[in-house]
Amino acid sequence: MNSINKLLLENKAWAAEKKADDPEYFKALSLIQTPEFLWIGCSDSRVPANEITGTQPGEIFVHRNIANMVVHTDVNLLSVLEYAVAHIKVKHVIVCGHYGCGGIKAAMTNHDFKQVLNMWLRNIKDVYRLHRDELEAIPNLEQRENRLTELNVQEQVLHLAKTSIIQRAWKYRKAPDLHGLVYGLKDGLLNTIFTMTAESSVDPLYAYNDLGQD
Repeated sequence: MNSINKLLLENKAWAAEKKADDPEYFKALSLIQTPEFLWIGCSDSRVPANEITGTQPGEIFVHRNIANMVVHTDVNLLSVLEYAVAHIKVKHVIVCGHYGCGGIKAAMTNHDFKQVLNMWLRNIKDVYRLHRDELEAIPNLEQRENRLTELNVQEQVLHLAKTSIIQRAWKYRKAPDLHGLVYGLKDGLLNTIFTMTAESSVDPLYAYNDLGQD
């Protein structure tokens, strides 16, 4: 049996098990989506948002990309953020990185990964440049990678706070809270790295002073 057929069989078994436990499960799930969380995570297959948080389908709105980046020209990410914040009105936005991230490791090298990946990884290199002194004071490579993972999460949360999407929500409904988390592949635990709320200050250069209500 090839892998895709096995995947489809596993899906049928899962759906049957859910219906056996609750005949109305899928009907209820199809009617409404009201998650409290937007999860911006890494595409790494070892970090599934629902599984590591013990949540069910419908409880977390998820966007994933390489190294959990918030890039100001990424229309995909911004459309997800706009929908989650302005329409679903999530209460929390989480940026979740993870130790042992391939994107972080790649960005710390000078290898040519070809144009598209080079372009994406440059955003992580920019984080390294901002924190070069701190990072290069760490002699152990794994510890340096781990610290870059944490600093990258922090910078992505700051990038969220720079958007008019978040600033407008903060102005008119005092939400959502922004959380920077890092997941440990070796212990399965989420660690809080950085938090911002509607009371947090944003660099005046990035602050909008004429935000209209949605």
